[in-house]
Amino acid sequence: MDLKPLPDGLVARPHVLDDAQAVCDLVAATEVVDAGAAAIEVEDIQGDWARSSFDLATESIGLWDGDRLVAAAEVFKGRRADGGVHPEHRGRGLGTWLADWVEDCARSSGSTLVGQTVPSPSNAEDFFRARGYREGWTSWVLQLPSGTAIEPQSLPTGYSLREFAGGEDGRIAFRLIDDAFSEWPGRDPATYDDWAPRGPLRPGFQPWQIRFVTDPDGTDVGVCYTIHAGDTGYVDAIAVRRDQRGLGLARALLADAFSRARQHGATVSELSTDSRTGALGLYEHVGMHVTQTWRHWMTDL
Repeated sequence: MDLKPLPDGLVARPHVLDDAQAVCDLVAATEVVDAGAAAIEVEDIQGDWARSSFDLATESIGLWDGDRLVAAAEVFKGRRADGGVHPEHRGRGLGTWLADWVEDCARSSGSTLVGQTVPSPSNAEDFFRARGYREGWTSWVLQLPSGTAIEPQSLPTGYSLREFAGGEDGRIAFRLIDDAFSEWPGRDPATYDDWAPRGPLRPGFQPWQIRFVTDPDGTDVGVCYTIHAGDTGYVDAIAVRRDQRGLGLARALLADAFSRARQHGATVSELSTDSRTGALGLYEHVGMHVTQTWRHWMTDL
């Protein structure tokens, strides 16, 4: 499609690697206004851009006012979009321009559906609703507040926890996570090369951030991956093999993650889950509280 002209003075171009900090700053500014706090780190951007199936030159766009990034968007695998307009530049039609670009980018890759997850309620949600997008799943950010007592959770006899040891452990962690997450409706299987830059190859990664639970035979049957971001220990992924669920392994992994993050300087712990998992009750049971609600909005192409 032919995109509408941009306001005078703005230039559109794909991102380059050196734009990571500018994109991080833009996302942080939108998060403060729309979600109440910024959670993004530049390592998140760098990890996303290092995914093997993501092409920065064709699947990203930035709108620049001189040397200032005022709006940006990305499309991953033709399905998942991330985009935003700096709060100081809203009301200029930039959101509409980005949405047109996102839909065109997704369509050109052969996708028939694209969507974005945004805070609820927010101006972004109002924008997608007015554009005719339909509501998908609901996501929640939960927090274990500072000072909350962390009660160790016992494991069944013969089970134990172990730390990431390098080598094949990255692929073992990925397989446990991807197998569990692939149970979600409509989710396509991922690849290790896409996940690793956001996991053990993420800048600043340390072995304590990935922990496994093993069964009496020494087989890894569960995993938890925690990102240390400032004063927050963010549980990025937790997974237990289907035939090992109901034994308290996830609770033990969570308590261990909270404790180890605190040992490494985190004062609070956070994670996100959504309505496709049915896990909200588990996290509330271990003392976590919902702090943010997000919703996925999507449209057919």
